[in-house]
Amino acid sequence: MLKDIVAVEPRAGGRLHLRFEDGVHGEVDVAELVTFTGIFAPLADPTEFAKAAVDAETGTVSWPNGADLDPVVLYARITGTSVGSLVRGAVEALR
Repeated sequence: MLKDIVAVEPRAGGRLHLRFEDGVHGEVDVAELVTFTGIFAPLADPTEFAKAAVDAETGTVSWPNGADLDPVVLYARITGTSVGSLVRGAVEALR
């Protein structure tokens, strides 16, 4: 199954500490995942970046301007697992 994010704590340097519903937690450097252009441009400002919150409906982290991050990518980054294996596992669980 794919896991929802249940807690987020913005940290200095464009990092997020995330906790998933299964208890997995860790930090990600957002700059390693996105470029701060387009919808992500405002997040280059630490004040805007600090507005990160959990969107309970989508199970991921988002910002007031509508930017969000894929929880599968974040889970993979924290656990050191490939996105492909996580998706395959979720598909197998549905069978």
